[in-house]
Amino acid sequence: MNLHDKSVLLTGASGGIGQALAHSLAQKGARLCLVGRNEQAMTLLKGMLPYPERHHIALMNSYSDEEIVALADRFQGDNRLDILINNAGTTRFALLEQQSFDDIREQIRTNIEIPTLLTRAMLDKFNPQGIVLNIGSIFGEIGHPAWSVYSATKAATHRLSEALGRELKRSGISVLYAAPRATETALNSDEVYALNRKLGNRSDSAQFVADRLVQLLETEQKRYRFGVMERLFVKINAWFPGLVDKALGKKLSVIQSYARGTVQGEDK
Repeated sequence: MNLHDKSVLLTGASGGIGQALAHSLAQKGARLCLVGRNEQAMTLLKGMLPYPERHHIALMNSYSDEEIVALADRFQGDNRLDILINNAGTTRFALLEQQSFDDIREQIRTNIEIPTLLTRAMLDKFNPQGIVLNIGSIFGEIGHPAWSVYSATKAATHRLSEALGRELKRSGISVLYAAPRATETALNSDEVYALNRKLGNRSDSAQFVADRLVQLLETEQKRYRFGVMERLFVKINAWFPGLVDKALGKKLSVIQSYARGTVQGEDK
């Protein structure tokens, strides 16, 4: 797909990947509808994009049914949608016993309920050959200690994308799915960065992820997982999950220490 003059709805626009993606898409000539809860951050972002007058902001206070329907109603007549990017997400690095009911509900709502409802609302708003791009996570492919709820929601994102892509095969709408690995954004706590350093986990910049996502849109690649070793680990997890159990089991005490915040001094 040539992104020039394409209408793009981007959720989570004020986050790290969202901001980088907005810049990359705007540089390609896309017209953006920036969607999120932080009006000040989105207004600032809009002003920094090429041709800011071509882009718009949609403030979502709670992603209520009424707000989602009103957002969908913007895309009709000559202003129909070409690309929906479900990028908004949240996570909690914590053992399940540390998470409140609200922590759990917020991850489920933000990571899978809202993008599913928004996609449903937009299905009849697309121009021919529209695209839905769902942003998952490598942790949706590999269940990881201290990210149990997040892993579950991103696994659901993967399966939603797979099922919906098959369901819409004859509609002209393509459904793409991308699974970034650890990404350097404010979504991660200091403990997450410290744990990644301790375990030697690789991470990507938000701009690298954004540029790769733009390439996926241009080529309409159905599925993409970031990181060579991560892709290998996903295959091992699928075929020999016991090996992954053992590998992560050896790291479990370290993961638990960082999740509980009991690491001090140089180890942190």
